[in-house]
Amino acid sequence: MNPIEISPAQFRRLAERVTKLSADYLQKLDTQAISPATDGTETLRLFQTTMPEQGIAEDAFQALPEVMRLSRAQNGRFFGYVLGSGEPVAATGDLLASVLNQNVTAWRSGPAAVIIERTVVGWLAQAIGCSGFCGHLTGGGSSANLMGLAMARETKSPANERGMSPGGVVYASNEIHMSIPKSIALLGIGRDNLRLIPTDAEFRMIPGELERQIVHDKALGKFPVAVVASAGTVNTGAIDPLREIAAIARRHNAWFHVDGAYGALAAIAMRQKFDGLELADSISLDPHKWLYQPLDCGCLLYRSSDAAQSAFAHSGDYARVLSADPVEGFAFFEESLELSRRFRALKLWLSLRYHGFGAFRESIVKDLAQARRFADAIRNHPDLELLAPVELSAVCFRHRGNRTMAENEINDFNAAVLKRVVARGRVYLSNASLRGKFCLRACIVNHRTTDADVDTVIPEILAAAREI
Repeated sequence: MNPIEISPAQFRRLAERVTKLSADYLQKLDTQAISPATDGTETLRLFQTTMPEQGIAEDAFQALPEVMRLSRAQNGRFFGYVLGSGEPVAATGDLLASVLNQNVTAWRSGPAAVIIERTVVGWLAQAIGCSGFCGHLTGGGSSANLMGLAMARETKSPANERGMSPGGVVYASNEIHMSIPKSIALLGIGRDNLRLIPTDAEFRMIPGELERQIVHDKALGKFPVAVVASAGTVNTGAIDPLREIAAIARRHNAWFHVDGAYGALAAIAMRQKFDGLELADSISLDPHKWLYQPLDCGCLLYRSSDAAQSAFAHSGDYARVLSADPVEGFAFFEESLELSRRFRALKLWLSLRYHGFGAFRESIVKDLAQARRFADAIRNHPDLELLAPVELSAVCFRHRGNRTMAENEINDFNAAVLKRVVARGRVYLSNASLRGKFCLRACIVNHRTTDADVDTVIPEILAAAREI
């Protein structure tokens, strides 16, 4: 037997051991402190060990409880960032995907995996009102945005063979996600050629300002490559006026990309808020956010597979597609940056089939209602103030401090409150900065969150403020 081979009986024993640990963890999840009581010194001591030359067999599993103890607990009171809650049915799909170990490059390398992924992507497109779009699953919204903008660049200013012509410009709001400037840098467009368009009182891109900036740049001899709109900004969940922006992009021959990593999947529950989403040339989504999937599970949708192939099709002889059959000849690597790709779709396919889209729609509606519940409680509390409209499920607010505090002191006070809330361990919030104001930020994309969980936040804020 190969020295790294184990028998099916041994695998069953190990899998049962991990399954028991996982089930016990989920059973106790709601009672755990969210942030582990640890520091850098302890984690280095426990996990930065010498390289093992000789294996210790099943004793290797003895450390798993410590790994779990020193991991952040994502129970119903976790309101940080925009991070889904790791739906357990999907987690079982992840285990099987790892055992099957399919390399989802092309149909010939994983027939079931490829068809399941293409099916799931079609479901997602249909669910958000973009039937007919195609695409693929990605590691997350950042890689989806990168590939969407690579398609834009290759369509509007072909660069793959000779490099990009100077003068190309990309437009986005000043609330855009950090992955957009990163993508523009990586694609050789240059961050100096990113125009950040002002936003209105609700933190949405102002179409008139977009039009003005494009006209100004064209007068200087520049040309628009892409306009990026947000379907849920990371700070506040603001949804840009998609239909108006699409019309401007089309009028100026620019690619229209929608960063919907946070919010676009909420169109499953509230299609009317995303009017114009179907006009995009490409859209990023994150099922590991608002479909609650375990990381990683992003998605890129696009209107034209020809545009994707123009950007990404470049294969060596060892990977060349030899079949002309439309099913058997399909290759994801001709439409994607990735060659090696894990079977991401299995967990999503299993989760969606197990629960049904109706259950996810109901859960998203619950998240949205809880965000409104929390916002109403803030409005009704004299020591707190809401700092942005609640468009989706992100709630930005702050403690008012006392009347003698200057604005910078209020910012410092709220930063201290946030640190103390996280240290207390019952609630986890993140932060945002809105027009110079430091915000406490609660974002609900968690199938485990209850109204009672939401109602714990304000008492935690007030208790933390008293302790400072």
